[in-house]
Amino acid sequence: MMLINVRFDVKPEHADSWLEITREFTEATRAEPGNLWFDWYRSTETPTEFLLCEAFRDGDAPAEHVGSAHFQEFTGSAAQYLQRTPRIINTTLEGEEWGTMGEITVE
Repeated sequence: MMLINVRFDVKPEHADSWLEITREFTEATRAEPGNLWFDWYRSTETPTEFLLCEAFRDGDAPAEHVGSAHFQEFTGSAAQYLQRTPRIINTTLEGEEWGTMGEITVE
């Protein structure tokens, strides 16, 4: 799978509405057949910072996502809400599911 984390620094006046601003994009991405997950997290220390954790199946799924109309629309309009260019980490990993943490076991 391709695992991607993106940090978005949202302008303060848009931070409280960021999840609504991105709602259609999020829903459309989650509906893609190659999407494994697509989740937003808001920093508890810096409320204008959002982390997007997303994963796609290997093969054509990442390219299909980037080529989609909803991706093009989002990337074409997102800058107006942001303080700076988003920062990204992406990597390819084996598998398509979460593993269990070895240090904590819940019975």
